[in-house]
Formats: sequence, C-alpha cells, structure tokens
Amino acid sequence: MTPVERFRGVYEECHPRVLAYATSLVGREVGEDVTSETFTVAWRRMGDMPHPALPWLLGVARNLVRELRRRDAHQYLLATEEAQRISSGAEAHVGDVAAEVTDRHIALQALASLPEVDRELLTLLAWHGLSAKEAARVLGCTTATLTVRLYRARRRLEKALETAQASGTASAASPETALPTTHHQGAPA
Repeated sequence: MTPVERFRGVYEECHPRVLAYATSLVGREVGEDVTSETFTVAWRRMGDMPHPALPWLLGVARNLVRELRRRDAHQYLLATEEAQRISSGAEAHVGDVAAEVTDRHIALQALASLPEVDRELLTLLAWHGLSAKEAARVLGCTTATLTVRLYRARRRLEKALETAQASGTASAASPETALPTTHHQGAPA
C-alpha cells in the first residue's frame, strides 16, 4: 500500500470522527479548521501514525485545540462564556415536551455543569466511542489513570443529574433555550 493509499484510507475512515471531536471542543467552524490541520499533520507525519490511527489523530486535534486556545485566550474566553450561557440558558418554560427531550436536556445540562476535563473524558467514551485505552492515549495518560478519572467523573455526573432532576430547572425546554441537536457519530440522540 502506498503512502497516498494509506492516507486516503485513514482519511475516509477517521475524518467524520475527528471532525465530531474537534467540533465538540471548539464549534463547527473552528472544528473544521482544526480537522483540516490535523490531517495536514497526519500527511506530514505518515511514518509516525500508528494503527489504529483514530486515537493518534484525536490527540493531534486535541493538541491543536490547546495551541489555538493558548494563542487566542481572549477569543476562547468569549466562546466559553457564550457556550455556558447557551447550555445553562434562560429560565426553561413549562410546556408539552416529550419525556425523552426533557431527559436529554437534563443530561446535557448536568454534563455542561461538570469541569471541562470531566466533560471531555465522558464524551470521548460515550459520544466518540473510544475505548478506555484509546481515550487514555488521546488524553496523554495511562489507562489506569484514566479509569480512576472516569470513575470520579461518572460519580460527579450522577450527582449533577440528581441535582438537575431535583431542582426541576430543566423540566422543559423551549426553542429559545434548547441546546442544539447536533448529532455526532456514536452520539446518543
């Protein structure tokens, strides 16, 4: 297999998942740029790319996002504030909403209340479908460390879900306050 054929195969297999991961970190527009840069790095470093390539590519994307955030901290701060405003939303309006939409809203609200490191860890496994070993590679830690972090993140998510359900703040979602319904490959609907 030539390097071009290998790259094409990796690109076709991994592009949607790298794009979903990058988009989940920085939004669609910047996520597309990060994804393009990730595959540019992959092309230049074909010899360094392991098999399977996805965890390595997600690690490259993660590093590019970190670099982007360091270069432009002010813009990232504004984007984070906007994301928090959207995820916490204005007061939810009571209405005739299907139970699964309400449950999804509560789950997303609970997820949004977690620290960024917990959100990233949980979404790598649940939305992006990585194994613990692959997620550990993306996050630059051992599988044992990841397992401990995952246990703690799940406990914090459970508490956040209980709080969100008990408070009733997310009992209904209106079109003005609902979170976007972007679907990622492997993402729960």
